[in-house]
Amino acid sequence: MKTFPKPLSPEEEKHYLQKYKEGDVGARNILIERNLRLVAHVARKYQGTEDNQDDLISIGIIGLIKAVSTFDCEKNNRLATYAARCIENELLMMMRAKKKQSREVSIYEKIGVDQEGRELRLMDILESEPVDVLENLELRKNSKKLYHCLEQVLDKREQKVIAVRYGLGGEKEMTQREIAQRLGISRSYVSRIEKNALRKLRECFEE
Repeated sequence: MKTFPKPLSPEEEKHYLQKYKEGDVGARNILIERNLRLVAHVARKYQGTEDNQDDLISIGIIGLIKAVSTFDCEKNNRLATYAARCIENELLMMMRAKKKQSREVSIYEKIGVDQEGRELRLMDILESEPVDVLENLELRKNSKKLYHCLEQVLDKREQKVIAVRYGLGGEKEMTQREIAQRLGISRSYVSRIEKNALRKLRECFEE
């Protein structure tokens, strides 16, 4: 367990703030050192995150340094109150930056395979179709979800009808009449199967 220096009394704080205002760098260092306990206190609120305590304290100290450097005695009553906000802001900025970074996609990340079974990376799409990158990614995402829904919510006959009706899974696209002839059922029955299957897929997609 880390031990931190005892916080300054209000009189000591006022003294060192005045000294720092006069250009005493040593006073600045004392103000920082004697408020390290505050950094640990604020960082403890974020202990449940994936960041370890040492990392949080390191980031919090940056906030503390900024607080000491910008504190205005005439506008603020206590340095600790002002510093706590600066420390928390620094921690929140770090977490937002990490969250944003985690959502970014690496151009070398595998996103699927092409028609010949070769590994396909985002970089391949960027090189060949730079304008439609987002559209391609969204299409791949939706296609993956579609095939998942096909297997999860449709029975075998519904899967077959949808596959040949819309040319999925390498099937040749067919009309309802052609499907009816192939399956030996009426066109109206094919239409009912298709309509019911599309309803199921739509509900699956919206979940």
